[in-house]
Amino acid sequence: MTISNNRHWLSESIRLIEADFNRSADTHLIRLPLPRHPGITLYLKDESSHPTGSLKHRLARSLFLYALCNEWIGPDTCVIEASSGSTAVSEAYFAKMLGLRFIAVVPSATAAPKLDAIRFHGGEIHSVDDPRTVYDVAHRLARETGGHYLDQFTFAERATDWRGNNNIAESIFAQMAHEEHPVPAWIICGAGTGGTSATVGRYIRYQRHTTRLCVADPENSVFHRHYANPAVTELPEGCSSRIEGIGRPRVEPSFVRGVIDRMIAVSDADSIGAMRAVSRMLGRQVGGSTGTNMVGCLAIADEMVAAREEGSIVTLLCDSGDRYACTYYDDAWLAERSVDWGPMAERITSFLHG
Repeated sequence: MTISNNRHWLSESIRLIEADFNRSADTHLIRLPLPRHPGITLYLKDESSHPTGSLKHRLARSLFLYALCNEWIGPDTCVIEASSGSTAVSEAYFAKMLGLRFIAVVPSATAAPKLDAIRFHGGEIHSVDDPRTVYDVAHRLARETGGHYLDQFTFAERATDWRGNNNIAESIFAQMAHEEHPVPAWIICGAGTGGTSATVGRYIRYQRHTTRLCVADPENSVFHRHYANPAVTELPEGCSSRIEGIGRPRVEPSFVRGVIDRMIAVSDADSIGAMRAVSRMLGRQVGGSTGTNMVGCLAIADEMVAAREEGSIVTLLCDSGDRYACTYYDDAWLAERSVDWGPMAERITSFLHG
């Protein structure tokens, strides 16, 4: 029996993706002692060093492999995604690698540099004014093109192998192995699809670690409300976060509430202030979701000191700030929107420098 042409294409596509992964070294883990918090060390898992510049590179790779191995994608399939930008950038990269057409359905408020990055990798942009319609529009385009909707919000938690296979949780624990406190007291991340928190939370339990998982969530997001009250599954129309990549107006299918130990709501102003402070300390710009994570780190570190606990905290540097020059790093843009980011910038600077 001979293998079909499609199977040959499928095998070659998987080889290409795995070869790309093999060429990319694991992302860096940056150690930051905290002078005002003796006995506690902070680590930043720098996901901006992926080929497409963000944490979403891992997700895009997993989504493509999942769709390929389910034979939802073939050599002539148009691939479609609903995204706030970063996932689509990474997916456009993999689509181009496989010679596939890619369409990103994005909110009209998506930062222009992200749109440029999608186009750089050969992707097409389909912009929508109401972010809530991205799902329906993506489904419609898939029907019209005879294509496949990758649907990160549904498949993020199942496309990634949470038991291992160098997922982000396994990578963190492997890199922490020779540190003073190799098993983190806390890991702190955000939630967009919910896939990262699901992967980390499941891995912690699977490996029987004592680590606790905290999700830092934009104040205008439904996730922290749903965590406090499972009956809350959607926000009123017009309530949305300015922090791209995390926070959602509805509870996404990939958000797994049960594996999270704590959630902290963070204002947009505080996220941006923390982002600015971290950027100054590192000497390079980071994105807004990294600021959200850092506010969560400050709260957890203060609580550990109050409880006389020592240990390590690990959080994610999700993406570079280069894509936010016209928004989060534009003082005039922030002033027009009355975003008072200064106070938190000062608090995080003190947190990091003592």
